[in-house]
Amino acid sequence: MEHINKRLVNWASILDPGTREQAEKTSRMPFIHPHVALMPDAHLGKGATVGSVIPTLGAIIPAAVGVDIGCGMIAVRTQFTREDLRSRPLAPLRQAIEKAVPLSAGKYNNSLTDTARERVEALTRSAEEAGFDPASYAGNWQLQLGTLGSGNHFIEVTVDETDQVWLFLHSGSRGVGNKIAQKHIAIARQQCERRWIDLPDPDLAYLVEGEEQFWRYIREMRWAQEFAWLNREEMMDRVVDRLSDWIGQDVRRLEVLNCHHNYTEQEKHFGKDVWLSRKGAINAERGRPGLIPGSMGTASYVVVGKGNPVSLNSSPHGAGREYSRSRARRTFSRADLRKAMEGIEYRDTDAFIDEIPAAYKDIDVVMRDAEDLVEVRHTLRQVVNVKGD
Repeated sequence: MEHINKRLVNWASILDPGTREQAEKTSRMPFIHPHVALMPDAHLGKGATVGSVIPTLGAIIPAAVGVDIGCGMIAVRTQFTREDLRSRPLAPLRQAIEKAVPLSAGKYNNSLTDTARERVEALTRSAEEAGFDPASYAGNWQLQLGTLGSGNHFIEVTVDETDQVWLFLHSGSRGVGNKIAQKHIAIARQQCERRWIDLPDPDLAYLVEGEEQFWRYIREMRWAQEFAWLNREEMMDRVVDRLSDWIGQDVRRLEVLNCHHNYTEQEKHFGKDVWLSRKGAINAERGRPGLIPGSMGTASYVVVGKGNPVSLNSSPHGAGREYSRSRARRTFSRADLRKAMEGIEYRDTDAFIDEIPAAYKDIDVVMRDAEDLVEVRHTLRQVVNVKGD
């Protein structure tokens, strides 16, 4: 842990100057209380740093939540072991998952499953209570439920240190959440411009608590968080069904974990009730279980929080990028990706070169940096990896 200044505390041993400078700008905003906590996986983001925890009094920065509101992880521990996976080829399982869950940006369902219909009904009621129509942002929002997206989102079949099989996936609020975020980031900019507020970065524009625009954002953001949560549940249902079909036996869900890592909640820290925005961080209060994914060819972790007060009860959400996508594509090849993915069933394509593990921080270093934030319960290694282009 490093105190960069009185209002910025850093856990990242791998931290480039640009990311440090961006986090310092956020820490100087006048409503920060008591400080910004920078997680071990910190890297440059839009306005606010990915891998930062930002507590605010009387204001909220929409870009500090991010454009993928509610992005996070879900994991299911099954009754199966590694030995159960060796009985037949894994490629048909991967292909079945790819067929069941629409992948990639702009790819959605053609119709609703029964479980998706129930979840859409719940989301429709939530939107009515929040006083808005999600169709004003995305007319096909219902068909987005149960879809993965692209980038670093993934679905995996993994095995822990005891050879127990876990299902693991990472996704958020899809296009509808992105449009909600973009709309309110723009509104925050307009509000600050109207008040002649000089910002260190236009994307640090904020909304003032008590005003209608603030509460509208809170209501719609919470809806997007719920969408992301249910989106992961819907996809996991489909993955469970595909594994059951492939293995010829019903999956028993021995343990289920679901957590956000792009979101805002009201929490009490250092004597004050704050709006705590975790942008690429999970809640790691004492005893709370959580999920920290690595990159597509490295380990992921099931953890339990230690409740470190200086970290604002938070921990990292993953490995964190070291290379931009364009730099990764210039630096690495498809052969490099194949080598990194040896022993893992995945779709062999150039599309994933920018997701190669070497484009990310070393997850082992990230987890060492997080030793006073979380305790590792399980280490998960990929057997099957599914991603969108």
